[in-house]
Amino acid sequence: MRAFYDDRQRAHAPQYALNLGVMRPSRESPERIDCLRAGALAAGCIFEEPEDAGIAPIAAVHSTEYLTFLRTIHARWSDIDGAADEVIPNVHPRTRTDSYPTSPVGQAGYHMADAACPIGPNTWEAAYWSAQCAIAGADNLISGGRSAYVLSRPPGHHAYQDMAGGFCFLNNAGIAAEHLRAAGLRPAILDVDVHHGNGTQGMFYDRSDVLTVSLHADPAGFYPFFWGHAQERGAGQGLGYNLNLPLSFGTGDDAYLASLEIALSRILDHGADVLVVALGLDASIDDPFQALAITTDGFARIGAAIAGAGLPMLLVQEGGYLSDALSGNLTAVLEGVQSQ
Repeated sequence: MRAFYDDRQRAHAPQYALNLGVMRPSRESPERIDCLRAGALAAGCIFEEPEDAGIAPIAAVHSTEYLTFLRTIHARWSDIDGAADEVIPNVHPRTRTDSYPTSPVGQAGYHMADAACPIGPNTWEAAYWSAQCAIAGADNLISGGRSAYVLSRPPGHHAYQDMAGGFCFLNNAGIAAEHLRAAGLRPAILDVDVHHGNGTQGMFYDRSDVLTVSLHADPAGFYPFFWGHAQERGAGQGLGYNLNLPLSFGTGDDAYLASLEIALSRILDHGADVLVVALGLDASIDDPFQALAITTDGFARIGAAIAGAGLPMLLVQEGGYLSDALSGNLTAVLEGVQSQ
């Protein structure tokens, strides 16, 4: 299987994330790359560096105002006397239609949903090349490839059109899906991360040309809390084109696979001819989040079930945090995909 990664993605090294009112070391560390790369290589992936497709495919789903913010905010923030080394917001607007400030502090609050996605000096470069990997993977499918793996890090599915959140800055899966759609394909996005893909949902919520489906731990008691509930079905022209399948805490392999069958049935009913999989591995029983209880064998079954839908697929890395099982879980998914 072809795979895409650029070592500039390693430069983003967030120091902290706010959790339960305490600044703790970020779980989204560059060391994740080594575990994920090892897991992909063990499954037979052959890594390539992406070409630079430019900003246009990214700007197709992210506002230019937001991209300017991401590109410039750390330097502007650093000019403030006494500012921390990383951009971390402390104030947020009430709605997206509130006034847009000129202050870096105010813009940070406007464009960053939480304090789990600090922006450092190399965040923009790493996020840019993470997105370029997703674009390269999409181009592989456009040119006739059947499958590809994208080691996108930092991840992307919590990033909205104009807002970062939950370790995410550019929505890699959304960028890939829009790139595929622009090439004349009919994509669906299947998110199997333990967290709901709220940014991806928001990006396509009022559209009927990209179906979004997410399996995740019930947000009634889990991040992102405000999004990912079953009643969220889309709006306007997108009504009926969003499916959320929240799962009870501790859900294991068999129950997860039953929900995945529902998700895949909806994707086939959509008439999708290509599938973007937002591949989180943090549903693992061994992941630090410990919300769901998927085993390594369960990940192999998940990969095989998704491939069984018979669609060309792009697997875009989302979550999955440091544990002894991380590499093996990725290997299991990719081998499951290739078994079909």
